Amino acid sequence: MSDPVRRCPAHGYSDGACHCGTVGETVLPADRRTQLSKFLSGALRHFPDDAGLSLDDQGWTAWPAVVEAVSERYPWADSDAVAAVVATDPKGRFERDDGRVRAAYGHSVDVDLDPTDDPVPDRLYHGTSPSAADSIREEGLKPMGRQQVHLSATREDARAVGRRHASDPVVFAVDAAALAEEFRIAKRGEGTYTVDRVPPAFLTVVED
Repeated sequence: MSDPVRRCPAHGYSDGACHCGTVGETVLPADRRTQLSKFLSGALRHFPDDAGLSLDDQGWTAWPAVVEAVSERYPWADSDAVAAVVATDPKGRFERDDGRVRAAYGHSVDVDLDPTDDPVPDRLYHGTSPSAADSIREEGLKPMGRQQVHLSATREDARAVGRRHASDPVVFAVDAAALAEEFRIAKRGEGTYTVDRVPPAFLTVVED
């Protein structure tokens, strides 16, 4: 369960208590925060039409339209609640700019995200279920239902992703330094990187 979103008088929204130590007022309890985050992720990544939204070529949509879509689904949610979720997402799933908002990564709808110049670590990771490990060894990582493959900055994060699919996930290490010579790797959000695919030659299983 995620933490509630709180507001520090000095520093604004915070994921739980503020870094300055102030607890602050609760903007969203944990359960409602989770509901809004899941809805926003789905609407901005996968089913904008179902939510009544229109995305431009880079995945942006108007902030007022998103707030309206959210409030129609959850009458208790307002612009402040949506802003709190967007601002405090621990994985940086959302970006807000000049009256617009978009998902930072993870799209299954066709969008062209802006390239980033953030440095890429020499090694990245991918967590998956044991049942998928053999095909990954043979065929590499493919986007499947998404536009690109998602990689994690740490093996711990990759293992957490893998646990969504199995209690005993397999973690692959990716030779990102070599991969970047052939494919563009981009940082998306906090600790997430995307690439078109990862051939098997760049993958090794992490042994605990």
